[in-house]
Amino acid sequence: MANVQPKTVVTMAMAGDCPSHARTDISVRDLVVSVDEPLERGGTNAGPSPTETMIVALIGCTNVIARRVAEKTGVEIQDMAVKAEAQFDRRGVTLTEEVAVPFPEVVLTIDLTTGADDAAMETVKMDLEKYCPVSKVFSEAGTNVITNWNISRP
Repeated sequence: MANVQPKTVVTMAMAGDCPSHARTDISVRDLVVSVDEPLERGGTNAGPSPTETMIVALIGCTNVIARRVAEKTGVEIQDMAVKAEAQFDRRGVTLTEEVAVPFPEVVLTIDLTTGADDAAMETVKMDLEKYCPVSKVFSEAGTNVITNWNISRP
């Protein structure tokens, strides 16, 4: 049997149904995800706004990639939580003026419990920064992504 190599580049296809000016229902695999504006901006609050969805994706990607690099490094994560605080320059979405960097800064706070030593955790930190695609998109767009780690040991 031949050794099958996984594809390094894949195409992701999604489709959005747009029932209003504020809501989009997006088909992803066998799921439907709603992106919506809050009530005060004319939405139905059925999901996070498009810009909030970007930060949601960053939190999710941080979790997935941190755990993958931890496993690869032999670090056991017993508990983990990720918080994000993002500065958002709304001039673009209010059509006031074009904004080159809509998110000037995002601060991630990772609370993690592990028995791993500091050297192993430094590898996890470096590899997370190296491999998280969502964080890379933010950084390459000019966003200052700051990651604060609070590491507890049992």
